Amino acid sequence: MMRLTPGLRASLFGLGALVLTLLGAWLLFGRGTSPLQTDLLAMLPPTERQPVAEEAVERLSRASGDRLVFLLASKNDDDAKDAARTFGAALAGKPGIASAIAELPPFDLDQLTTPFLPFRFHLLTAADRALWQAPSPDVAGMLTRRLNEPFGAGIGTRLTDDPFGTLQHWLNTQPFNRSTLIPEDDLLTAHRGDTTYVMVIATLAGSSYDDQIQRPALASVEAATHTVTAAHPDVHILRTGTMFYAAAARAGAERDVHVVGIASTVGIALLLIGVFRSPRPLLLAFLSTAIGVIAAITITIAIFGQLHLLTLVFGAALLGEAVDYSIQYLCARANAAQAWNAEAGVRQVRPALLLALATSLLGYALLGMVPFPALRQMACFAIVGMLVACFSVLWLLPALARPAARRPVSPALSRIALSWQRPVSTLAQARRGLVVLGVLVVAAAPGWCLLDHDDDIHLLISPPAVLEQDTRDIASIAGMGTGSQFYLVQGDTVEQTLQHEEALTARLQAMIEAKQLDAWTGVTTMLPSAQRQQSNRDAFARVLENRSVLADAAEKAGFRAGALDAFANAWPGRPMTLDDWMAMPVSMPFHYLWMGQRGHAFASIVLPQGQDDSAQLAAAADGLPGITFVDKPASVSALFGRYRGYADVWLGAALLLVGVAFAWRYGLRAAPRVLAPPLLGIGLTLAALGYLGQPLTLFHVMALMLVLGVGANYAVFLREGEPHTAQRPGAAYAGVLLSAITALLSFGLLALSTMPALRHFGTTLLLGIGFTVLLAPVSLPRETSR
Repeated sequence: MMRLTPGLRASLFGLGALVLTLLGAWLLFGRGTSPLQTDLLAMLPPTERQPVAEEAVERLSRASGDRLVFLLASKNDDDAKDAARTFGAALAGKPGIASAIAELPPFDLDQLTTPFLPFRFHLLTAADRALWQAPSPDVAGMLTRRLNEPFGAGIGTRLTDDPFGTLQHWLNTQPFNRSTLIPEDDLLTAHRGDTTYVMVIATLAGSSYDDQIQRPALASVEAATHTVTAAHPDVHILRTGTMFYAAAARAGAERDVHVVGIASTVGIALLLIGVFRSPRPLLLAFLSTAIGVIAAITITIAIFGQLHLLTLVFGAALLGEAVDYSIQYLCARANAAQAWNAEAGVRQVRPALLLALATSLLGYALLGMVPFPALRQMACFAIVGMLVACFSVLWLLPALARPAARRPVSPALSRIALSWQRPVSTLAQARRGLVVLGVLVVAAAPGWCLLDHDDDIHLLISPPAVLEQDTRDIASIAGMGTGSQFYLVQGDTVEQTLQHEEALTARLQAMIEAKQLDAWTGVTTMLPSAQRQQSNRDAFARVLENRSVLADAAEKAGFRAGALDAFANAWPGRPMTLDDWMAMPVSMPFHYLWMGQRGHAFASIVLPQGQDDSAQLAAAADGLPGITFVDKPASVSALFGRYRGYADVWLGAALLLVGVAFAWRYGLRAAPRVLAPPLLGIGLTLAALGYLGQPLTLFHVMALMLVLGVGANYAVFLREGEPHTAQRPGAAYAGVLLSAITALLSFGLLALSTMPALRHFGTTLLLGIGFTVLLAPVSLPRETSR
């Protein structure tokens, strides 16, 4: 079998790296759309037990995904309306915007009411049903009240078509007629206090998450905003829409990449120049790391088809760990001086690098076991990056680092390392070690007692407060639900599904009367079940099937003779069907509430408004057949809690496996010493988090798994490297300190991330890496530490 020469091995590795680079460039820039995923829902795992519930979540997210909603507010009515017209005109047809509507097109209100006339005898509000079902309904009184009703600003029915006002009352309860926004001067206008709000709605030319749509659309919105504020400085523009949340997340990720990537790169570069006092090691270290990161990006996109924001920022931080392998090799080169041999150097560091790689991959593999798309992607990214970076050291660097180093590792760093290594390793001996361990436990115990946990999904993201407030204000003024909490209604038939929904909405109505809910939106608000419609028709029957009763009541109320003949002749009409409702133009914005047939059942969605208490909303569905309350944020939070508990077990299992690996390599007696730095580092990190008042999340525990991997690396690097640097005391620990500082310059900077999840990740790694590297000398054998 032919043995590959170092040069041929390096050439093949370089060719593979070039192929991966070209493939990565095509995946990133050659397909027309950016693979960067800013859809936060796509980062979350499936949490609902029913696939239909997950589909409903996606359906609600898509319902308004390509829409932007604006309210232009001013204390001057004319200014608000003029500004809305200007804003709509400035936005219409601009890049990224398919349409923008401020002024309503001319329409006849009759066009909105006429489609309901055939069904008027089958549509009743609960209050009207009670009146008509009374033993002796006051027919004349109802006609008189209708004559004296003031003309409303919403959708109105003609007196001759609806003499009792029952259809009008029913229309008043409809979602399209419930909003405080009313047509005024051809604009959708609302008045609250002394402020006028005018709505403008824009539709994007594509997906909110498509970078080629998002960026030009944002620029168009900003240009239109500038135009309006220049002409109407007193006008305030409220905005909401999926695009604004996606853009905020993207901007935060880009900022984090710049801060973490640039700061860590510059910091690591200055550090390597200062330690090795030559640019060659810097270039070699960055080449190895860059190949690892490029491979990670390419393989991750090839497997997943996209790159999550969390993965992007995490990848920028991975620089600090991936560079560890090249640092250990370059330190061996520098410490060998003129006795350096590139192949012998590989053989010297290979056991430490492979053992360290195995412990790191174990931590990332456990991370990949969590059924959370973003974490799985991060794990894939890290595993590929670490593997390629490590093997670049074993196969590529020997061909590029053949000349001996001109200077050893900075003597100042070696002296600093030795000044800490000796007392720590001495204190770790025999009885003194037990005393020190006892002191550490006593110091850490109060912090452990202070630890709490918080699995709130909102810790994953942190949208701008201004955008959140605008969204709440628009939802309140326009009567829009958020869609994060809803009821999934299911039945074997269309009729059964509607009946199940009516049972639910009866409870929701009771909550409204108890001031526990503002409103709800569901299909049966607009399409009652056939059973309910038959009940409504039966309530009318006693009067309308006896023309003399209707004629007498009309005369008493003051109607002229024959005025109600057309109404009476329309009796009994017909019930409204699902096809009738779906065909009505006014129902089109609400079609997403009817999911249709899903498998063997039918499904619909009911959206509650004005109540965030999940317990109260869930209680409304208790005991009702076919009703499932879905709270996506609460479901994800509960999932985070479960997997945080599982992660604690996984962390313990990982410690055990690493201990077994160390026992295999170093023996049963020495393994506890090598395992002590990462184990103590994890314990002290938990205590520090308790003292800092940071509740534990899934991301803290995931970070602790990485602390285990990184801490084990440092113990292994020091344990394996010390025998080779006997002539340079402190040099091996100097290399470990160098690796730790580079990790702190990258992972530690995640503590500054705008994303709470990554911030928790970074804080935990900052503490964990710091503790483990300071405790790394504990891993040295007794004869070495004396």
